[in-house]
Amino acid sequence: MRRLILALCLLAPPVSAQDTDLELVLLADASGSISPRELMFQREGYAQAITDPEVLAAIGNTAYGEIAVTYVEWAANQAQVVDWTRIAGAADAEGFAAELLDKPRQAYGRNAIGSALLEGLRLMERNEIDGWRRVIDFSGDSANNWSGPSIAEARAQVLAAGVTINALPILRPDDPGRAQGGLEALYEDRIIGGMGAFVVTAEDRDSFAEAVKRKLILEISGTMPRQLATTE
Repeated sequence: MRRLILALCLLAPPVSAQDTDLELVLLADASGSISPRELMFQREGYAQAITDPEVLAAIGNTAYGEIAVTYVEWAANQAQVVDWTRIAGAADAEGFAAELLDKPRQAYGRNAIGSALLEGLRLMERNEIDGWRRVIDFSGDSANNWSGPSIAEARAQVLAAGVTINALPILRPDDPGRAQGGLEALYEDRIIGGMGAFVVTAEDRDSFAEAVKRKLILEISGTMPRQLATTE
């Protein structure tokens, strides 16, 4: 009988299990409205945020004590600037940040937001990581979509796969934000979705790094911005 049980166990398929807390795709705007200086400013904001002690503490407090992150810039095409990296501590984060700041620009042209969202999903589906949660972190300064699949079509496909989309709108000086159909309102209406989805806004270029840090902490900890949590 023992031999039979052992044989059955050996024949049984392995039970899949998550091996990290979060798979996070950072989708950053590199379209024509983003100058080379602004591109590096964004990268520096993410590099600063991912190495911040508060962000590292949030990672350490997850169930697995680590997350997996990739950085992708989007425009008419998409470019994976930093490949999937497991971050469990300061050394991992510093390596990710250093690679991010070292790579040349590879994405150019007008907006293709639908294609960018689907690229984020593709990178999750084809990696060898099994995260307990999967999130696309989308940032940009426009909601226009000039080529590729529509935002609605791509968003529906991403959400159907169980992936949450959060957004970080970068407001321009003349953008009304939430009022009058500004970028914040458009991102809430057209882009975010999934369990606990939210928007964190960079009111201007100067507040970008702090907004990124706040957004990462919320995503890593699996919480929502206070103003959203209290209104639902």
